[in-house]
Amino acid sequence: MNKTIKKLILFVTAIFAISLIMPNSSKAATPVTDESSLLSAISSVSDGETITLQNNITVTAPIVIQKEIIIDGNGYTITGSSDWTSTSGNQTMFTAQLSAGKLTLKNINLQNGPKYGVQSYDGATVILNNVSITGFKYGGVLANGGNVEVIDLHLGYNGTGANNGIEIAKGSSATNNPTLTMNGVLTSDSTENVVRVAENDSLTEFTVTNTENTTNKIALTENKIVLTDKNNNVIAETAVPDKVTVNADEKKVIVTLMANEKEIRFTVNEGTKITADLAKSHIVLEENTKIDGFYTDAGYTTEFNFDNPLNADTTIYAKISKIETTTPETTVPETNQGQKDETPKTGVENYLGVAVLAIILSTGTIILMKKKK
Repeated sequence: MNKTIKKLILFVTAIFAISLIMPNSSKAATPVTDESSLLSAISSVSDGETITLQNNITVTAPIVIQKEIIIDGNGYTITGSSDWTSTSGNQTMFTAQLSAGKLTLKNINLQNGPKYGVQSYDGATVILNNVSITGFKYGGVLANGGNVEVIDLHLGYNGTGANNGIEIAKGSSATNNPTLTMNGVLTSDSTENVVRVAENDSLTEFTVTNTENTTNKIALTENKIVLTDKNNNVIAETAVPDKVTVNADEKKVIVTLMANEKEIRFTVNEGTKITADLAKSHIVLEENTKIDGFYTDAGYTTEFNFDNPLNADTTIYAKISKIETTTPETTVPETNQGQKDETPKTGVENYLGVAVLAIILSTGTIILMKKKK
């Protein structure tokens, strides 16, 4: 092969390889420092691009997104201004709208606003990763006919009069049913309405999903949505309206353990059996106490039958008692009065014996001397 052609092939190959390993400039992060540059970046970036905050920002009006965008807060906070400008009926700080809208918020704090911090509306998706939301008057997150995925979310207090963390709803104009996916950690400053199902709108059905690796789970019980920790202990629960159907991968029941004055609540799959060992694992005993058994009533008259599967929420009473401790008696040995006292003599008794012996020896010596004379 001609050397020139070989060199050309090598050059083209090198250029192609470099193009593969070099970052795509069109996907580079766009830095923003204030509301104006944030709005400009949202308008100009292409699908899949990242916007990165370089400062705390105050926004004065709702922000609607109808493309795929990642907003990396870089640890900064976006705060709603007290001089908020209304935009029709939408007063949420961030809204991902319709099926084209996909908003990923990460490493960011959202603070203060007249309605919600963020919403997914009618087929849109919102992903929350290392996000804190607090101080919004209607609620923290609204799944309004859209999809919400929680990877790492902290909820401060949101709502007026009552806390409202994540609200599952469907507005009259929405055509899709909402979904909530738990894929990590959800914490809240309040256990009230961490996840709440709307009662007065068009919601009739929604879906909850838990990934295999999620720490916190959303469970469906008889008529409640329950937030649990990694050990299935109940953190919070709210009622589901009768008109609403919940699609869940597993149906749960709540087991309530009463141990003296303590109440412990955890979930298990509906229709399963539990063991005494499982019940014991949820009870932290005080020092010098033990579990005497499990019963169906507070009077401890009927033992709980662990052979029966649980098909409804169930209360179990653990009988706790003190462990009696006894101090061993100390036995003092008796003194035998007739036994010879072999204790060596000391002190005055020893000196008296020596003196008597000395007198006897002296007397004997004097007598012997007189006889010799």
